[in-house]
Amino acid sequence: MSINSLTSINRLVRGIFLRLLFLLSVLLPSVAYADQPRLLVLGDSLVAGYGLPPGQSLPDQLQRDLAAGGMPVAVINAGVSGDTTAGGLARLDWSLADNPDAVIIVLGGNDMLRGLPPEGTAANLDAIITRLLARDKQVLLAGMMAPRNLGPAYVEAFDAIYPALARRHDIEFYPFFLDGVALDPALNLDDGLHPNRQGIIEISRRILPSVERLLARLEK
Repeated sequence: MSINSLTSINRLVRGIFLRLLFLLSVLLPSVAYADQPRLLVLGDSLVAGYGLPPGQSLPDQLQRDLAAGGMPVAVINAGVSGDTTAGGLARLDWSLADNPDAVIIVLGGNDMLRGLPPEGTAANLDAIITRLLARDKQVLLAGMMAPRNLGPAYVEAFDAIYPALARRHDIEFYPFFLDGVALDPALNLDDGLHPNRQGIIEISRRILPSVERLLARLEK
């Protein structure tokens, strides 16, 4: 066999080897993703990462914190800025396209800011939870609290929505999504409503034990 023939064979083998490496680099992350539990965060701008660079939303931070604690989970961002509970209910089916194993619900803040009737908010959240449980999804409900300036009647009715739903459906519950972050200028953007980078880190740190309990339910 000539030297030229050997060189051609070597080039062919090397080319095949490089192609195999490329395919493995593409396929292996997909396989790893498929093997991981999938956690969907259904919410509004607080989930979408409003005002933050890519990779700094709550789902991104939560995924990093879970991995750091030895729980590799694919966290899916299903946040839509401006969404109400009615909007979340309307898009629920296509939000579940990735077939998540568990769902965190972070909705209701825009209902409250718009002064929508609490009974409508409660009905929408109830419908979302009911449909998720019917599909065998584990659910964590993150609560919201109304500003006190909306009046005692509205505040009492709105704040009661979340614990009542959590008890009724026997799901994981985190009482106040913005706990430790709301009204703190150092942890919010200039609008005073949306968490900044440090605020997202703090929310993730505080909600993490509830998320871990949610994921533990997948093993039962």
